[in-house]
This record gives sequence, C-alpha cells and structure tokens, in this order.
Amino acid sequence: MDHKTALHTYLRLRRAELLGKVENLSEYDARRPLTPTGTNLLGLVKHVATVQLGYFGETFGRPSDKELPWLQENAEPDSDMWVPANESREEIIEFHHYSARHSDETIEALSLDAPGVVPWWPEERRNVSLHQILVHMCVETARHAGHADIIRELIDGSAGMKANDANMPARNSEESAAYRYRIEEAARTADLQRY
Repeated sequence: MDHKTALHTYLRLRRAELLGKVENLSEYDARRPLTPTGTNLLGLVKHVATVQLGYFGETFGRPSDKELPWLQENAEPDSDMWVPANESREEIIEFHHYSARHSDETIEALSLDAPGVVPWWPEERRNVSLHQILVHMCVETARHAGHADIIRELIDGSAGMKANDANMPARNSEESAAYRYRIEEAARTADLQRY
C-alpha cells in the first residue's frame, strides 16, 4: 500500500468511527453538551465535515458549492460546533458524507506533493502539500473521534470504536466497577504519597 492510500484509509476509518458515535441515540443525546465548553456528538460531526471541506477544497483551489451559514462573517462564533434545532441530524450526516466525497475527489485527483495554500493559516505556514493536509486531517478527525468516544461513554456507557470492539476487554458491570475503583484508589494513594 502506498503512502497516499494508507493515509486515505486511516482518514476513512476515523470518519466512520466518528459517524458511528451518533447512531442509535435520541435527538437530545446526539446534540446535548456534556462538557463545560459545550462538546456534543453531532457538533463534532458538523465541525469535522466543515474543516475537512475547507482543507481539501479551498486549500487546493477546489471549493465546494455548499453554502455554510455557520462560516459567514456574521455567524456566531463556534457555530460549526453545535447543531440548532432547525438543522436535522440527517442534514448534518449528509453534509459529512458530502464533505467526505468532495475531499476524496481531491485526494484521488492530486499527488501527495501537490501544492496548496491554507488561507486562514499564518503567512509563514500557509503553503502546504496534499501529504501535509492528509496527515493534518487524519489527526484532526482522530482527535475529535476521541472526544466523541468519551461523550458517547458518558451518555450510555458505549466504549470502543464500535460495538463488540476487540480492543476493549469484556467486563460485566461488577467487573467494570471494580476496575474503575482500583484506578480511583491508585490515584488517591499517589496523591497522598506526594505530600
């Protein structure tokens, strides 16, 4: 597998994991903020789709035809990080699919060393290559998929990349509570030993 195919594969996997975190949830749970900064699942999907469209579109002279009200000059700050009631979950998920298709076309059409310009980056860093942006978006998407992992676990206890994830040990509720208790005790002991 060549480098571009490997990076593109990782990006596609992280996209799927992120989208999987909003499956089988109520509208409330898909949208509700679970951190003091307002982090929420559907907002993460909207944000990743938005930045992906910019990085693989505008950066390489391939802007999309989508009008994004949350990026307009008069838009409220962080409008891409949450979903108002008048935007449906289906619209946001379809927007993510659209963003992925548009991005995939750019990735497939260009070589890894294809030049681009990120207009919102500082002048000294804005000249980039497709390789750099592919790495950037793999990291960006993985970071937000990790946020989504934690948010989903807080909502309903689901953990791992998908149901029956082989990377997660199978524990019943008693085993999970005992495991968490051991971690809590280790933290308390370490804190007491420090002083």
